[in-house]
Amino acid sequence: MTLESKVAVVTGASRGIGRAVAEVLAQRGADVVCGDKLEEQARATAAAIAAATGRRTSGCCVDVADSKSAQEFIDCAIANFGRVDILVNNAGITRDNLIMRISEEDWDTVIDVNLKGAFNCCKAVIRTMMKQRYGRIINISSVAGVAGNAGQTNYSASKAGLIGFTKSLAKEVGSRNITVNAVAPGFVLTALTQDLPQELKEGAIKLTPLGRWAKPEEIAYAVAFFASDEAAFITGQVLSVDGGMVMQ
Repeated sequence: MTLESKVAVVTGASRGIGRAVAEVLAQRGADVVCGDKLEEQARATAAAIAAATGRRTSGCCVDVADSKSAQEFIDCAIANFGRVDILVNNAGITRDNLIMRISEEDWDTVIDVNLKGAFNCCKAVIRTMMKQRYGRIINISSVAGVAGNAGQTNYSASKAGLIGFTKSLAKEVGSRNITVNAVAPGFVLTALTQDLPQELKEGAIKLTPLGRWAKPEEIAYAVAFFASDEAAFITGQVLSVDGGMVMQ
């Protein structure tokens, strides 16, 4: 499953799932543009991946919630590598609380980053992909977007919206040989989640038939599949990578 000669753009690439995705895509042969709100972190991640894989990489600053910043990010990728073949919309945040306690600001911020951010990046790249008559777009949703999760109405709404967005865009651009799919992770062990209370971790494991949390690279492997030619006839799909937590 090679991605040789492909150029991949990954948002939220400096840590967690995003970094694992950038690393795996580079390992499969893609040149990778790492996006992060903090440019220094984006550049450091890109340099580390280049050193480990020998692929060409670039780190660019991006605030996906801002349409101008998203366009400049895609322009940066094209300026450095001439094209964009793969877009992974991974950047996301949480502002968890019960609905009676969620502020309007926290609602808007989560929707703007998680949902509008994917819209901004897709809109910025889609003309290029249509002209080259090739593209792979992979959106990172969540089991919370598939099944909901108490205390996450804002996050769940953004991730469920991303699923509808994925299916609609897939129908819109399929005739130009552009596929659009989503990966819905379950509980994933990252630097952000490893410090959660032990009882919460154990509760998550009980909800997962495979009896453990996912590793970031296990999510990245699913992304790499959707990005590959082996998945050329798959579009508009949502792949749950959750250890069986949500079975459809």
